[in-house]
Amino acid sequence: PLFSQNPFLPQNSFLPPEQRMVLVACGPFTPSDGVAFEPLSDLLEVVARDRPDVCILFGPFLDAKHEQVESCQLLSSFSDVFRLCLRTIIEGTKSAGSQLVLVPSLRDVSHDFVYPQPPFLFPDLPKEDRARVLLVPEPCTLDID
Repeated sequence: PLFSQNPFLPQNSFLPPEQRMVLVACGPFTPSDGVAFEPLSDLLEVVARDRPDVCILFGPFLDAKHEQVESCQLLSSFSDVFRLCLRTIIEGTKSAGSQLVLVPSLRDVSHDFVYPQPPFLFPDLPKEDRARVLLVPEPCTLDID
């Protein structure tokens, strides 16, 4: 993997670091008038086209301040919509081969409203994706290469 959260890993300071492309985006990933995740789809097209080495996404992934969330107009539970969003992100970045970092937000409706925030729990993360998907707390320190 390209990143480590372990400060005790040996560092080779004699080799110059490789140049890395890092894409960073911040939610919400839905328009204000619906939860169809069109902005997320647009972002995933950019990831597929540009093929960044690392893609860091900050929540909210399902915004607690969204009109349909506040008025409970969703057709599925918050956790179901959130899991669908995460699956879409993971599948949408797979072909690019990007390392994926998901950072929670205090406005994520299906996550703990505490600070500091623990990482997302995603127990049904496919085994083949576990090496490239990193679920981190907020705040966190991330060392890329």
